[in-house]
Amino acid sequence: MSSRSNKIVAEQLTSDHNAALEEVRQELKSLHPDDSHIVVLKHGVWRIKGIIQVSRSIGDAYLKRPEFSLDPSFPRFHIPERLQRPVLSAEPCVYTRVLQTSDKFVIFASDGLWEQMSNQQAVEIVNKHPRPGIARRLVRRAMNIAAKKREMRYDDLKKVERGVRRFFHDDITVVVVFIDSELLMVEKATVPELSVKGFSHTVGPSKFSIFFS
Repeated sequence: MSSRSNKIVAEQLTSDHNAALEEVRQELKSLHPDDSHIVVLKHGVWRIKGIIQVSRSIGDAYLKRPEFSLDPSFPRFHIPERLQRPVLSAEPCVYTRVLQTSDKFVIFASDGLWEQMSNQQAVEIVNKHPRPGIARRLVRRAMNIAAKKREMRYDDLKKVERGVRRFFHDDITVVVVFIDSELLMVEKATVPELSVKGFSHTVGPSKFSIFFS
């Protein structure tokens, strides 16, 4: 996110690897010319092998190695035909950007957030509210939107069991990193060093050092 002429403007820094995009489907078809079912339109959603939307992932080994895809005892992670080659890739896309003084923060989030709100909506929420708890605020807003789509209340959606809740919204993970450009211009600037551990509410001294050049 950057600020231009006192207006908050969202800038997407990465490209989506999702079968919903025509260019991704064409890429998959070119990589698998002998597989007419490499992408399948299922219930109005394009999915790879009719299973998954993302074309790149760290896990999902059953769509990368045949020995992980043929065990019928795990029906969720089973495809009937033997894989001739991986249908998913773990190769990352690396992006670089020279920070500008107008850059204010970066939102790292899973597609569960972006399925519920636009880039601009997300940056406006971050810009208008205090920093503490801002990632949690984004998650809550996304869940509120998901609940309204199903004509439910937020509190009722939270009561839905986790395994079942995937039918209401995708997993949502959010990290917001603030960029204090003015501190980089100050010699011997001091920044509070904090480390926040996931899955807990504890905050303590960071083991990492912050250097300014």
